[in-house]
Amino acid sequence: MRVLMVSDVYFPRINGVSTAIQTYREALAARGIEVSLVAPDYGSACREPWISRVSARQVPRDPEDRLMRWGAMRAAVDAAVARGCDLIHVQTPFLAHYAGHGAARRAGLPVIATYHTLFEEYLQHYAPFVPAGWLRSMARRFSRSQCNALNAVIVPSQAIHQRLSDYGVTSPLHILPTGIPVGRFAGHGRDAFRARHGIAPARPVALYVGRVAHEKNIDFLLDVVDLARESLPELLLLIAGEGPALAGLREAVASRGLDGNVQFLGYLDRRSELPDCYAAADVFAFASRTETQGLVLLEAMAAGLPVVALAAMGTIDILGARRGALVPEDNPAAFALEVVGVLRNADLRRRLARDGRDYANEWSDETLAGRMAELYRTIHHSQGSGT
Repeated sequence: MRVLMVSDVYFPRINGVSTAIQTYREALAARGIEVSLVAPDYGSACREPWISRVSARQVPRDPEDRLMRWGAMRAAVDAAVARGCDLIHVQTPFLAHYAGHGAARRAGLPVIATYHTLFEEYLQHYAPFVPAGWLRSMARRFSRSQCNALNAVIVPSQAIHQRLSDYGVTSPLHILPTGIPVGRFAGHGRDAFRARHGIAPARPVALYVGRVAHEKNIDFLLDVVDLARESLPELLLLIAGEGPALAGLREAVASRGLDGNVQFLGYLDRRSELPDCYAAADVFAFASRTETQGLVLLEAMAAGLPVVALAAMGTIDILGARRGALVPEDNPAAFALEVVGVLRNADLRRRLARDGRDYANEWSDETLAGRMAELYRTIHHSQGSGT
């Protein structure tokens, strides 16, 4: 079976959508699903035969993203469909949605989408001068309209399923999280990573991995560090990632006198550097309240790293089992207390690490790709076509 994915983002742009596409493409191949992709051209040497790159320009005031040219986007999707396609899977709700949906209707193909991003919770950070109520209403109408134009919608968590149902989405909703390549996060370079970044071997280290964006609530983690260092003066928070909030966070760290307790690592290569970064830390700290899933929690668990995180929105599905993780109340003092407790208790760290590894295996890309392949085939057959 041949599936065409269409997206407004992909590597070298680093985010959860890019990671999900790559993960599923690799895991689906073993299940007889051939994936191709239409995505923006970032002007780099990132060229692979399964990807059709579309000419694009940089989004104003946003150096990470690209806006594809509509004519080129539509032509690229139509050309990909003409080469052979059984189903179109849209990954983002911008030009990709309209190009994918239009091509599917013209070719009589089923079209589905994954709802990766809860825009109702994000827009206020990027349009602070627009009334929040109006932004939320617009985001709900936008999502409802797009989702109801599809044959089905994949959601990564129960919370997102409920939210879209509340919006009035009537297309079939399928809860199917993105899996992770569990074995890839078994890093063994703890000492080398610490030495490379000037971190003492015995220093207590907390880690955040992800986009450095306003909606990730990283300011909360700065509050946690500020409180926790009263008990653990040597505590170091590593922030691995890049994004639009980076400059503001650097300023906040400097103004609050946290320079000695916070270190920014920038983007780390997922295959070569990130596993060793997880191995070099002692606890993973995550405070986002707007995740649709929270894959980095599973990555940390797969690496044997104890997790302290807020359970909100999509992360509830992962954290609800309380396996490999501690879930404090949503305030910096409670969070700091748990972080300090983990860092001071080696037996607790070992237990959380063991439980987390076992739990992460249940979310492997191989297991969840099998469910995705079954869903693809079910939707394809329901449209009256053969494989």
